[in-house]
Amino acid sequence: MSRFSANAAAFKPTFSPSASSLSTPVSSTTSLSSLSSEPVVSVQSPVSSILTDLSEVKSIGNARNVASELAASAFENGPTCLEEFGILSKLKSLSRSKQSALIRESSLLAYTTLLKQFGSGSTAEAYFLPYFTMPYDLLADKEMTVKKAAQTAADIELSIYPTEAYTSALIPVLVEYLNSTAKWQSKVGVLKLLEKFVATAPSESLLHTYSEIIPVLTNCMHDMKAELSKAAKKTLLAFAAIIDNQDISSRIPMIIDTIEDPNSVPKTVLALSHVTFVAEVTEPVLSLLVPILDRALRQGYSSQDLLRQAVIVVENLTRLVHNPREIKAFLPALLPSVKKVVDTASLPEVRELATKALAVLESSEQEEGKGRISSDGVLSEITIKGDKCVLRYVAGLVSVDINIQDWDRLKMLLPKYFPLDREEANSLADNISEKYEKLLNPAAIDHDAEEGIEIVNTKFSLAYGGKMLLNKAYLRLYKGRRYGLCGRNGAGKSTLMRAIANGKLEGFPDKSVLRTCFVEHKLQGEEGDMDLVSFIAKDPELQHVPRDEVADALAEVGFDEKRRAQNVGALSGGWKMKLELARAMLMRADILLLDEPTNHLDVSNVKWLEDYLTSHTDITSLIVSHDSGFLDTVCTDIIHYEEKKLAYYRGNLSEFVKVKPEGKSYYTLTASNLKMKFPAPGILTGVKSNTRAIVRMSNVSFTYPGASIKSLDNVSCALSLSSRVAIIGANGAGKSTLIKLLTGELIPQEGRVEKHPNLRIGYIAQHALAHVELHLEKTPNQYIQWRYAHGDDREVHMKQTRILTEEDKAQMSKKIDIGDGKGPRNIECIVGRQKLKKSFQYEVKWVAHQPKYNSMITREKLLEWGFQKMVLEFDDHEASREGLGYRELSPPVIRKHFEDCGLDGDIADHVQMGGLSGGQLVKVVIAGAMWNNPHLLVLDEPTNYLDRDSLGGLAVAIRDWSGGVIMISHNEEFVGALCPEQWHVGNGKVLQKNTANIASDRFEDNATSGVQTPLSENTKSLSNTTSPTITSAVTDDSSPANIKVKAKKKKLTRNQIKEREARRRLRHLEWLSSPKGTPKPVDTDDEGE
Repeated sequence: MSRFSANAAAFKPTFSPSASSLSTPVSSTTSLSSLSSEPVVSVQSPVSSILTDLSEVKSIGNARNVASELAASAFENGPTCLEEFGILSKLKSLSRSKQSALIRESSLLAYTTLLKQFGSGSTAEAYFLPYFTMPYDLLADKEMTVKKAAQTAADIELSIYPTEAYTSALIPVLVEYLNSTAKWQSKVGVLKLLEKFVATAPSESLLHTYSEIIPVLTNCMHDMKAELSKAAKKTLLAFAAIIDNQDISSRIPMIIDTIEDPNSVPKTVLALSHVTFVAEVTEPVLSLLVPILDRALRQGYSSQDLLRQAVIVVENLTRLVHNPREIKAFLPALLPSVKKVVDTASLPEVRELATKALAVLESSEQEEGKGRISSDGVLSEITIKGDKCVLRYVAGLVSVDINIQDWDRLKMLLPKYFPLDREEANSLADNISEKYEKLLNPAAIDHDAEEGIEIVNTKFSLAYGGKMLLNKAYLRLYKGRRYGLCGRNGAGKSTLMRAIANGKLEGFPDKSVLRTCFVEHKLQGEEGDMDLVSFIAKDPELQHVPRDEVADALAEVGFDEKRRAQNVGALSGGWKMKLELARAMLMRADILLLDEPTNHLDVSNVKWLEDYLTSHTDITSLIVSHDSGFLDTVCTDIIHYEEKKLAYYRGNLSEFVKVKPEGKSYYTLTASNLKMKFPAPGILTGVKSNTRAIVRMSNVSFTYPGASIKSLDNVSCALSLSSRVAIIGANGAGKSTLIKLLTGELIPQEGRVEKHPNLRIGYIAQHALAHVELHLEKTPNQYIQWRYAHGDDREVHMKQTRILTEEDKAQMSKKIDIGDGKGPRNIECIVGRQKLKKSFQYEVKWVAHQPKYNSMITREKLLEWGFQKMVLEFDDHEASREGLGYRELSPPVIRKHFEDCGLDGDIADHVQMGGLSGGQLVKVVIAGAMWNNPHLLVLDEPTNYLDRDSLGGLAVAIRDWSGGVIMISHNEEFVGALCPEQWHVGNGKVLQKNTANIASDRFEDNATSGVQTPLSENTKSLSNTTSPTITSAVTDDSSPANIKVKAKKKKLTRNQIKEREARRRLRHLEWLSSPKGTPKPVDTDDEGE
């Protein structure tokens, strides 16, 4: 008995012979007593004598002759004779002959001959269908000749059926057969056939059958016969491999192993609870996962942890089911199981989570989804007269083409099966195609009513890396229109444009008919020294164009004679865009393909591009951009990705959002789906202004060991609490090196890096996972407890600036004489610190001396003697202790902190970090960096691993935070919305570029940062040989190590007050007697005698 029989029964297919209007039972196994009740030919027919001869053949040669005679007679009388004359039922009866193997082989030979005679595309397919499993019965025959004949018959009968029949007709028959008591050899043959379906049938139609197939394959996997179990597992793996869901694709072998061995259910459910599900959940995914989850919820010995994990997975999966119809078949299994957990779970936490999951399931139960077109619905549309059996079969084929929207194949299908009514069949096919195409694709634009010149009208499919992006979609473009291509990240927008540009889009007009130009920066390293005319003339498609014509085109887009003399490498991003547009003009492009054209363009160049596109009404544009203002200005139409199809909407982006409100989330940074909130930075002693430098680099140079070129050369810069800095540069330019020098990860060979002694830095490295790779066995909550257990941030001690070198150890062994009469001694450690004027003095403990002999030494002296690392280590200890003074290191508080940083509290408490996704680990690292209330947040490629919702949550959290931020990111949308300052790194130098405003419109609420400061619009170098250049967010450039404390006001004595009043009176009398216009002297409290 199947170990998953309860689960399989929940999804048992409803197919039966009566349901398909087929008169003969599908089951191929009957008792001996039933053989006598087989249908017989009760009346004389043209084939009666032939069938009698077939049952009395004496040799295989004789059988071939009789089989040929039978096939010719049957073909002459038409497909209906197969049923009317009882031909197939008689052959089935002969195939079960117990007396003679020759008779069984002869029946198969006759069956094969009939299949060949009628061939494919005939209504005979409908009559052969009930007998489809007859050859598979004989695969278990003891005689080898019979088995060979059975395999031949099985191969030939499959060849006559179109691929639509695989899912509409054959799979229901085969599913019923696998559920029967047929012999294991026969079932193995059917399983091999199902594997062929995976390779040949359209995957989209095959996926629609998973709720029927998976439970049956599961039962076969649990069969006592090892050969059948092994074949079923192989078939199930083949079916699961075509599921297009990135969340579970890598876990499919584990899921199949669990279906095979239910003892692995707890381990698999634990792994699934660690998955951040983001892809749409469909019926095939549920077919694999629901039996496992149902078992975890139902089994009486499930632990509370297993129940908690199972209901979490159920809720997460259900929330990602976009079409409620996909989950309808599984609700009868899931709802009772989750209700049972709500009623019986012992832990309140588990009951609460189960209640949430139950609410989501009940909500799905109430919703009406978009259903598939059934064969019954299509049958009512077919008006051609014919046998009901045939009409139902053809309706099933048509429904498959409708559901996968293969309209061309549908139009060829009906005439093929009704050749005598070809004209009526063609008309019917057109009507059915038109009706269901409009039903399944409600277009926002009626293309029949469109005005203008249609330049593209093609149907195509587009895939990337094995993932189907667009399936049988239509691309329609009209001359002079400007189309905004919109869809979620990863939908395939840029892939579509690349396919068009490379001439690889199916059905797209050839370049000789329709010229397209992909506007992109084609600048190569060796081309940087070329003049503009030569650069364009080098294009293979423009080599025939005279240089004068190239110069004229450059002049038309704004290049005067002086600018045309420049080299290509000297152009800014905006001028490079104009250069590419000049190239497109010379190519006389009919269609411009623009992928993020506004990236790195300033306001004036964006305005120029808008004017250029809107003024050239003879050019069609296809545009991908996250700049909502740009799309609003230039677009006349929006093309939207919807369920692997392209939907068309008239108007600009604003008009589109009115119709599709969810479209706004593609172009705004929003925290509506995932909220992050960072703790406010603590107080920095002596820092009263947000613009005072808190960390500063002065004339710093750095070269990596073994490198001949300096990564950074004589760089000076500073940061304040109001800094919002983005570091820009090519890969390998030195961006991460600059970050590491600022944070103390690296030590400069020249120059110095200063920071406020109490400054706390939250650092998230480019390879963020390196922070936690040594703690994968810990939960995130345990990781925070370990990291801050002793009042210090243990990650800080791993910095290069904290590791003692041989020189440092030698310095520690030197004896120091501070002139207190006690002679030279060795410093053991620093134990305290207190304010001294504008700096600190440190309490030093001496080796082999009691604490009462400790000494106070100024910071400057310790640094002069070479104890820099010891001083920095104690400063970090004090800074961490001050930051952690605001925190209680307890699990509930840590859980709340993780939730503020976007990580689910249950994951933080219960899931080991080894089981977290990359995006979840990044959130762990962010939470760890923000735990001690840092003043400065340093982010090196923070957008890696983050999905769209997490990116929006992080952006809003940074925007609303009141500390300083410096980041490296290639995400222009993210940087442009947050950072008004940019440091461009290249050739060892750092250049600062400031903008007047940040792109606050990229946030859904259009809010701006509370710490943003006005910036100048100039560009200045951060590398010089004299004095450091400070960013515009830093107005006070005094050393961060100097602590400014307001001096205490000295109280004057009575005599001193009298003397001051006398001085002021004399000064006033002197002013009265002075010439008119003399300024009145100012009274001060610190005036001298």
